[in-house]
This record gives sequence, structure tokens and C-alpha cells, in this order.
Amino acid sequence: MNESKLHVDSSVPLGNVEPHAPLLAVPPAGQLLYKIVSAENLLRSIVGGYLHFNRVDSYSDFPNADLHDGQQLPKDQPGNAGARFKNAPHYTAADYYDRSRTRTYACCFSLENSDFIWQNYANGSERGKICVVFEFGKLRSKLNKTLQPGNTVLEYEGNRCHQIFSVNYGIVEYVEWNSHQTNSEYLANPIKYAYLKDKQRFSEENEFRISLSAIGIGHFALRDGSIMQFPSNLQLAFDFRSAIADSTIQQILYAPDSDSDFLKTELHKLRIVTGKG
Repeated sequence: MNESKLHVDSSVPLGNVEPHAPLLAVPPAGQLLYKIVSAENLLRSIVGGYLHFNRVDSYSDFPNADLHDGQQLPKDQPGNAGARFKNAPHYTAADYYDRSRTRTYACCFSLENSDFIWQNYANGSERGKICVVFEFGKLRSKLNKTLQPGNTVLEYEGNRCHQIFSVNYGIVEYVEWNSHQTNSEYLANPIKYAYLKDKQRFSEENEFRISLSAIGIGHFALRDGSIMQFPSNLQLAFDFRSAIADSTIQQILYAPDSDSDFLKTELHKLRIVTGKG
């Protein structure tokens, strides 16, 4: 999402910065965040100048992927399905949550540099895997500045569009997936589902995530009348060189079996010089 805009009428809800912060838990500003990526994907991100976000309902292409990421909890679903909108009785809260899920994207990190993340992520790379270490407070500040209303536009199939995605930050809460319920008294804000995961299967991730989400009601139309489709991933503009210079990125760690000489050579071509250690 490089400078960002979607040409819809002025009543369309535009993206905002941390609109759901009171609903989410965040770490202290100095917390380090660990992101495992393949060497190839890191280089692509640096050259392209972006952070990669996956749509939360699209995690299915690697072992132990969470097929329920961002989904309504099983105990919530009956109540959500029974709640209907006054002016659209055919449209239920469950429909709203399902659509919101298809418009929510996540960039995922771990709060710990653990054996679990090294073993389970970015496998299958010819050049090996890398861990990029970010400082949360600086990363948050940098992204919030980028996504301030008026600072960015959304590029979609060659169209410059209104920026419709809101950014939020939060530590994932691990719950008993089949028995936990959030809507016993009130319906949950859809953002909550993007930050809930099954304790039994995923608690070792110790995940922190950044989400980009658009409202789950209605459709977004381009000037020619065509309806915007939400792709399986988004690229959010991010300058890795400046992030290294201002210590938003603290370290780049190599797996022991990675091709560190290749990566160092490629980084040098990009005018990024690695130090000892």
C-alpha cells in the first residue's frame, strides 16, 4: 500500500489509526518483535519497500496453518447468526463477521526469539531463513505516521483510491477455542476475532500482530462501477533502510544453515552493510 486512495463516494468510512486500541493489549514500547522470513522474501521486501500482510482467512499453504484465523468462535456463532440488522433483516451479525474477516489482514511477529518460531516458519527456502528484529514502539510510530489520514492512498489494479484500512496492534489472546464465548452479553467488535487463537494449538507462537481491516458492511465500488475485490495479501509501504538507520530494525539474525554469504552480498548491493554478530 504505497501512498494510499479507492474512489468511492465521500460517505465511505475511511481508514483510521488504532481505532480499536482500547479492545487490544499491546506490549511496552521497547518490546522486541521477532519476524521469521525466508532470505528471498526479505530481499523482495527491501527492494519493493513493503511489509507483507496476509488476509487472515488465507492461511492454508503451510503445515499447522490456522484455518480458523479471524473466524467467529464456535460458541459465538449461533448468537451471531440470530442477530439481524433492523434495516437489513436478511443480513445477520454472523454475515457481518464473515465479511469483515475477508477484509482483515495481518502481519505477524513473535514476542519471543524461540526455537518454535525458527522451526515452524519460512521453511522450504533455498537460501535459508532470517529473523528480522523490530522494536515495537518505533515500528508503531513509523506505521502510524504512514497511515495517518491524508498521508496515504490505496493502489488497486492501477486505481488510486481512498485509504479504507484501519491499523491496529495487539497481542494475540489464546483461548479454549471450542468453549470460549465473547458474545454472552454483547456482540463482539469484529477486530476481536482477529486477535483470538486456539490455546491448545498455537500458544507457543507468543504472537503479536499488526492488522489492517476495512468495515464489513456494504461494498466498495470504483469509478467505473466495478466492485473492489480483496486480494489474499497486501503490501504496506515500508522503508527498510530508514528503519535500520533509526533502529526500528534492531537486528537481522541468520539461521545456522542459511546462506549468510549470499544474503550479506545482496544486502551490500542494496547499500545495507552488516556488522559483526
